[in-house]
Parts: sequence; C-alpha cells; structure tokens
Amino acid sequence: MKVLFVGGTGTISSSISQLLIEQGHELWLINRGNNNERLPPGARLLTADINNESEIETMIQGMEWDVVANFIAFTPEHVQRDYRLFNGRTAQYIFISSASAYHKPVSDYRISESTSLANPYWEYSRQKIACEEFLMQQYRNNGFPVTIVRPSHTYCERSVPLGVHGGKSWQVVKRMLEGKPVIIHGDGTSLWTMTHSRDFARGFIGLMSNIHAIGEAVQITSDETLTWNQIYACIARALGVELKAVHISSEFLDACGKYDYRGTLIGDKSNSVVFDNSKLKRLVPGFCATIRFERGVKETVDYILRHPECQSEDPAFDAWCDLVISRLEKAKEEIRRAESAR
Repeated sequence: MKVLFVGGTGTISSSISQLLIEQGHELWLINRGNNNERLPPGARLLTADINNESEIETMIQGMEWDVVANFIAFTPEHVQRDYRLFNGRTAQYIFISSASAYHKPVSDYRISESTSLANPYWEYSRQKIACEEFLMQQYRNNGFPVTIVRPSHTYCERSVPLGVHGGKSWQVVKRMLEGKPVIIHGDGTSLWTMTHSRDFARGFIGLMSNIHAIGEAVQITSDETLTWNQIYACIARALGVELKAVHISSEFLDACGKYDYRGTLIGDKSNSVVFDNSKLKRLVPGFCATIRFERGVKETVDYILRHPECQSEDPAFDAWCDLVISRLEKAKEEIRRAESAR
C-alpha cells in the first residue's frame, strides 16, 4: 500500500507507522517535524503544517495514495479541509474518532458501533461526532471513501494510562514511588478497557485498503475489561510499590474546579463500558488483542523509568492532589467529632 498519515508520531499512530514500514508498505507523513526522533526509518516526510491548506495543496499536487489517515483531526473544519484536499486523491480516508462519543450516560454498558452517539458532558466528543456526521454525509452524497475508527483508551510505552491526572501522567507515578496517596475516581469498581497501541495497530492496518470497511464505523479495543482499582493495582505492582488509593467521586473532583473532569470523567472514564469487537473481527479475520494490561503497563513503566524525558513533573497537580485529599480527610474527621459529640 501507498499510505499517507497526517501526524503519524503520536500515541496511537507511532505503532501503526512502525508496523507499516516493517511490513514493507510505502508510508508518507505530513508532519511539522517536531518529533522526528519518533519517525520510523524508511518513512517519507512532507514537512508542513496541515492547517496551511494552500501549502499542502501545492505540496501534494499530482500525488495519490491508497489510504489517507488523519490522526490530528478534531473539529468539522479539520475534516472539511481534508475532504477538499484528499477527495479524488485516495481510495480510502480514515478518520480517527473516539469511543467517548458514545451516548453518555450509558444506557447499556455493552458498547458496539450501533450504540448511539451523544455526549453532553464533553465538547471534545461532540466535535468528533460532528466530524463523523460530515464525513458520512460526503460518503452518502458524493461517494467519499471514508472509514471511521473509534479508539478508546489506547496507551504506548511513553505514558502510563490513568483516570485522574494533570497535564502528564508522570506526577501520579512519582506520587506512587514516593509512597503518597493517589486519587481514583468513584469507588474504583467501574469497568474500563485499556488497549496497547501495538494491538491497535494490527486492527487498524487490517482495515486499511479493506473495501468492506468503506462507509463503516469500527471500534478497536482490547477485549480485556478491568476495574479502575485493578488498573491502579497493576501500575503499583509494575512499580514495585504499595498502592495507597483515595477514592473520590467524579462529581466532587469536577466541582473542585481546577481540572476539566466533567468531560474526561463524567463524560467518559467514570462510566462502565465493555466493548463488543465483533464487527472488527468480521472485517479483520483473526484479529485479537494479545497484550494484557498487566504486561503492557509493566513495559510502559520500565520504559519511562529508563527515559528521563518521559518524567515531566507537574508540581501544581501534585499540590492539588495534596489539597483535595487533606480537605477530604479533614471533613471526615470533623464529621466523626460531630457525631461523637451528639
């Protein structure tokens, strides 16, 4: 295949790029060149900003691809631009949407592609839904060969996947290493799915140049379901430390105001979800996610501990965690004293 990726060096796309090169495909990347160290050897780089439409139009004049995939399209304006740029230049356009677009609050924890799309809590998800609607309209009306892919929580070796964190995940890892308590939203028993990027890559490549995927939306996740308590316990074991968890409701965390947990928690991670990947397995026979979270997160922890560049500290988030936990403990103590005095 001759493939063009917009992006191609992120959490999801890096593993796909690497696997495509290993399989002998011709990979082109439109990329600003900020993460060249992540470019797989053999990829062809078009150094440019995809938001500069006139520059891209000139750069790709006379070029065509079997597949174009955009990993950094987040708004209808982004996919409208892509439609103008790539309509007639590719046999398949893949849009990376999000499983967070599925209806919240969930009416059924079992999620398939037929689950309705609606998320009143998170603007990010609503924008992804609007992108899907525009692209499917172009498919129905103009034959634009779109495939929509919906990832859920996908992780790679560079960042530990978490529920409650600040700008980066390292500060939570650092708290664990220092023996400090970490926050788990809710009571930690809601169900979640973590998917390793290498597993995701195999499912994604199976959809590329797949005529049965045109005009379809397909989710790609692991079949393994864990509670958040199990997820954090796996991380603690990988670090070789005791987990000191403090459970706090998602509504309380959001009400604290500093971080947008209305979208990321109430509109996503606080909901129990179990993904039905039957459609993916019909389209990509033989696909099965094989990297269980306990193994995958151990690889991630080992990697970031060896790479200081992955250890970006977030002192503001650290102080916020201490404040929230201390105020919660103070409130519990005041209630206990009040009750004993009655």
